[in-house]
Amino acid sequence: MGLASALSTALTGLTGSETTIDVVGNNLANSNTVGFKSSTATFATQFLQTRSLGSGPTDFNGGTNPRQIGLGTMVADITPNFSQGTVSISSNPTDMAIQGDGFFIVDGGTAGGQAYTRNGEFKMNAQNQLTTATGNRVLGYGVNAQFEIQTTSLVPITIPLGSAEVAKATSNVYLQGTLTPVGDLAVAAKIIQTGILGDSLYTAPTTLPTTVVSGAKDITQIQFTPDGGGGPGQVGIGNYYYKFVLSDGDPGGPIPFDGTPSGNMTSAVNVANAGTTVAVSGFDTLLNTAGNLDNYKQVNIYRTDGITDAGGAYTFLDHVTLAQAQTPAFVFSDTFAAGTTTMDENLLNGQYQYYVAFGKSGSDPSRPLQTASLTTNNGRIHITDLPSAGANPNGWDSWIIYRNAPSTQAGSSRFFQVGDPIPFNTTTPYLTDSTPDTTLYTNDTTHTPEINLDGPNMQKSTLLSNVLQRSGTDYTNLFPSTGILQFVGHKAGGDLAPKNLTLTGATTVGDLLSFMEESLGIQKSDATTGIPESEDMVHITKPPTLIPPGADVVDGKIRITGNNGVANAIDVTSLGMVISTNNTNPINLTFNKYQDAVGQSTTTSTQVYDSLGISCNVQLTAILESSDSTATTYRWFADSQDNQLASGAPNIAVGTGLIKFDGNGNFIGTTQDQVAIFRDNVASKSPLQFTLDFTSLSGLAVTTSSLQVSRQDGSAPGTLTSYIVGESGLISGVFSNGVTRDLAQIRLARFGNPAGLQQLGQNMFASGVNSGLPVQGNPGEQGIGSIVSGAVELSNADVGGNLIDLILASTMYRSNTKVISTVQTMLDTLLQLQR
Repeated sequence: MGLASALSTALTGLTGSETTIDVVGNNLANSNTVGFKSSTATFATQFLQTRSLGSGPTDFNGGTNPRQIGLGTMVADITPNFSQGTVSISSNPTDMAIQGDGFFIVDGGTAGGQAYTRNGEFKMNAQNQLTTATGNRVLGYGVNAQFEIQTTSLVPITIPLGSAEVAKATSNVYLQGTLTPVGDLAVAAKIIQTGILGDSLYTAPTTLPTTVVSGAKDITQIQFTPDGGGGPGQVGIGNYYYKFVLSDGDPGGPIPFDGTPSGNMTSAVNVANAGTTVAVSGFDTLLNTAGNLDNYKQVNIYRTDGITDAGGAYTFLDHVTLAQAQTPAFVFSDTFAAGTTTMDENLLNGQYQYYVAFGKSGSDPSRPLQTASLTTNNGRIHITDLPSAGANPNGWDSWIIYRNAPSTQAGSSRFFQVGDPIPFNTTTPYLTDSTPDTTLYTNDTTHTPEINLDGPNMQKSTLLSNVLQRSGTDYTNLFPSTGILQFVGHKAGGDLAPKNLTLTGATTVGDLLSFMEESLGIQKSDATTGIPESEDMVHITKPPTLIPPGADVVDGKIRITGNNGVANAIDVTSLGMVISTNNTNPINLTFNKYQDAVGQSTTTSTQVYDSLGISCNVQLTAILESSDSTATTYRWFADSQDNQLASGAPNIAVGTGLIKFDGNGNFIGTTQDQVAIFRDNVASKSPLQFTLDFTSLSGLAVTTSSLQVSRQDGSAPGTLTSYIVGESGLISGVFSNGVTRDLAQIRLARFGNPAGLQQLGQNMFASGVNSGLPVQGNPGEQGIGSIVSGAVELSNADVGGNLIDLILASTMYRSNTKVISTVQTMLDTLLQLQR
């Protein structure tokens, strides 16, 4: 079988050469294929023909070797070369190269399962997924809605350029500036207050009383005739004086309305003997010449006691009717019966006005009702027909009448009580006024009770719809019972955001005060915060009177006290309160300054962002709270008009604390540096909490304090514009707002025997029976190579070496053909022997 076996052996050589040429040709064909790994054909000898096994050495023979004839070659292995290919920079940002061991993990396409490749020429499909050039999706870890890497399973890597949006909540605000230790300490706040406001719950007179002005008339030329007759009315010897007054009633009767004349005092009537009577005549002559007597009904007769002189007291003696006095020859006989009612000789002279109010023991009088202006010349004013209290829900029990004084103050706003309150149960209530101005009003400290034109003052418990404001003699309800009250406060030199209060029939003044406190961001004093109270700079005392910050009712006025320091100054303008209905109706409530704020202070503002990227305004104020030889302390206040509480309260105050500097002006610490802005009425995470970083502040002595926000680390919503692939395979997205977020994590796989992988074509491999199981990990971990982004790994085919291999394979092929041709020649020679 020698020649036949030679042919078979040569044939295996031809087959081996062809295999080598196939492998080398494939290497050369893929010399420009990214990530291609070249292969090498390895050969082994085939079966051998053994002719002798040989023999071992003996005493007589040195031994022989085996005699074997080879039967050709065989392909023992085609081995892939997984050595590192050259990494080349690419112009495609999605390209990636693996530097070191490992494979990209991709989905297996229609075959299912997972495949592996070193080809990092990736692109984006219509679903923003990273795929190979042949359309296989690249696998790795994805992220959830919060951009947190999810390590539970491999998913197609998605990079949603232009569609994904993200915001970053502020966690730190960094401040800079200088807070000087010199200047006034912030010991006083700005305080504003309204005028006195009343309460319409208390009823008031609605109908005017009747007022009559009485003038004086002289009664003179009366004839006096003392006689010596004795009797029961005997009196002692002395001089007696008489006065006669036209009147419409008796001094002891219901209407003692005297028109007391001047010059009507008689000469002394001398009574020389005990028991004397005095006959008075001549009335008719006087009355017939006195003029109009329509308002008079009688003549009242007064007389001294006979001991005093003309300046003595006159007491009521008796009266005669006007008809009697006009009768000729009528004589009044004075029997000297003792009088008890002293004659009122006071007269009014000038222009007067009156107010009538309801009163009750232990309670403030009601709002008063003003009468018309009255003028009298040496007369008196009579007030009757006093107004009814109606159903009287407030339990009024008397009338109180006020009059202006002195007469030179006609029309003046100062009015004082005339006489005592008149009880409701008086049979015929009235007032005849002849009170001298000097009696009614003495000076600013000594006078009868002064009128309260506003009536009972409102309290914190007063219903808001009952609050009255007086303008002159008109009273107006300031607030409706229902509606939306829009309030715009003023603080630190600017308007605050509008805040709304829903008014109901049960809304009280106290509710309004709390609403305004919170809308103005006034932080109250308590043991926790240690916020100082304001000194009263109007009424200076030692020690100073302290006024707590907040809104309160003081003597019927709404008083609002801000926090100390000039930069905390609060105000409410004329358009600060409006009722939002179909039309916008301003509340005509004026706040006037009670005192200005005192104290070195400064303020600044910035924007922070919540978890949804919604901007929130923050106003920061710092005031000089204390300064001594060792340290300076400032207090900071934070307001946010975007603070939203679930309760609906409009509170804009979101934090306070102390900032401390040492004697060298160095920042040494703070008692509190946290700000919390609640976001309960939006979908954002609530509260938005962030830290104020004061470490860059200085406490050096400059003229004016300054405070600025240098930066904050939050941001508004931004769109994904680009991405970066790190060596660890972490894909980080860069958004238009400057925020960076994780988008995905590329995972790689390595095998114990990569040469045992099954080649699937298209630069992909699958696990083989001899490759070992895939070990997954992040690039750079567990012996896995790292990622080079923006680059590709070139083919590791050695073109020069492969060309040499190709020459050797062709030489081998030609050599084996020579063997065949030689055998053919030998066979031909053998056949010729037969011929």
